Amino acid sequence: MRISGATVLLTGVTGGIGRALARRLAGEGARLVVTGRRERAVKALADETGARALVADLADRDQVLRLAEEAADTEVLVANAALPASGDLLEYTTGQIERALAVNLYAPILLARHLAPRMAAAGRGHLAFVGSMSGKAATPYSSLYTATKFGLRGFAHSLRQDLAVAGVGVSLVQPGFVGEAGMFADTGAEVPSGVRTVSPAEVAAAVVRSVTENRGEINIAPARLRWRCAVAGQFPDYASRAQRGAEPSESVRRIVAAQRASR
Repeated sequence: MRISGATVLLTGVTGGIGRALARRLAGEGARLVVTGRRERAVKALADETGARALVADLADRDQVLRLAEEAADTEVLVANAALPASGDLLEYTTGQIERALAVNLYAPILLARHLAPRMAAAGRGHLAFVGSMSGKAATPYSSLYTATKFGLRGFAHSLRQDLAVAGVGVSLVQPGFVGEAGMFADTGAEVPSGVRTVSPAEVAAAVVRSVTENRGEINIAPARLRWRCAVAGQFPDYASRAQRGAEPSESVRRIVAAQRASR
């Protein structure tokens, strides 16, 4: 699907990846609609990119429904918003669990449900979901985040099959560790030993490619990480035994501590 001239709704624009996506989509000629929950940041980015700003907290179902109504003319959805949701599940309150599930999984599903019918009626449109390599393989101290990304991956692939006959594309873009900006970079923690990062610009380019080429899944990560995720996904018991009893590294501890306030 062509992005130039299309009305594109982009969620989660106040993070580093969201800003990179907004600038890339605006550069592609999209009629851009940007949304996030921090009004000042959303409006500043809208002014920079010539976008329309809609403020919404995706943890609130009523605000998600309002967003879908206000952006009913969306032809391309780029569902980028997500919470880190890292750390031990036993440390989470019920409310924090509900918030992570709402933002990372329920909101993208709800937006797809309310925006896709108009696309299907027109015989064109695209839903692009920004997931994570955590949607392919489980890792320690991320059970809640991993659950949302596994769920998003399954949802996207199944929905792609359902909507293909209507001419609506569905894509999933899964980054690994993102440097320079984004959830990991915002913590200030060092990259775990031996791990290479990708840039927000690479993620943005992958999202554009997923829409224009109607790609089902694009994994943006170094070859070694893609291989490790493939092995762990195919042999989960082996991956679990390899991690069993291991204490979190200092880098992981810092990431979890820094992300605790975002729960």
